[in-house]
Amino acid sequence: MPLIEIGIRQLAAAGVTRVVVATGHAADRLEAFLAKLSARLGIVIEPARVEDWSRPNGFSVIAGAERIVGDYLLVMADHIFEAAILARLSGEGAADRGVTLAIDRRVTSPLVDPEDATWVRLSEDRMGEGGMIAAIGKTIAPYDAVDCGAFLATPELAAAIRAAIADGAAGSLSDGMQRLADAGRAATLDVGDTWWLDVDDPRAHAIAEAGAPAYIPWLTGTSS
Repeated sequence: MPLIEIGIRQLAAAGVTRVVVATGHAADRLEAFLAKLSARLGIVIEPARVEDWSRPNGFSVIAGAERIVGDYLLVMADHIFEAAILARLSGEGAADRGVTLAIDRRVTSPLVDPEDATWVRLSEDRMGEGGMIAAIGKTIAPYDAVDCGAFLATPELAAAIRAAIADGAAGSLSDGMQRLADAGRAATLDVGDTWWLDVDDPRAHAIAEAGAPAYIPWLTGTSS
């Protein structure tokens, strides 16, 4: 089953009724697949094409956010989640934050690729459940947790990415997240002992094929 289908099925299981997918590389082929998937699953799937897909991933967030009114779940298309993570995250909205990021404090887990992970450092005065982010990025040190690639975003996130770009940043999602963190507007949700995986390379792909069905019961067979 393609990763994009797994992701959309997991969003639907969390109660999502409309999915916006940022497309770029091989967009025609992907968008044709998404149209068929929409009909097969009975869920609205709307592509938001990013013409220059070589730009940082914040531009994909902006493209998708332009099609959405209000808050939304934001997930990376190559991540797989145990159902409880997205269900919990969808209920984390609050007035004291512009975004809530799912984090994992198990930073030495064999499921985490330290060469590719985005790390999170929490504010010293908000280290407990629902702690606030002090710093986020692939090269920060020290760090307290790893970014799981799932967010409950408000319109503040895309606005923060735009503002970071205007100030000279490259335009990554982390650039916008750091801007919200600096404003005290970036909260976290600790996933605890639930399962998730970033499928980036053959090693992670093998782990996903071997382990994911134990946590995602419907994940068997192939898509038609």
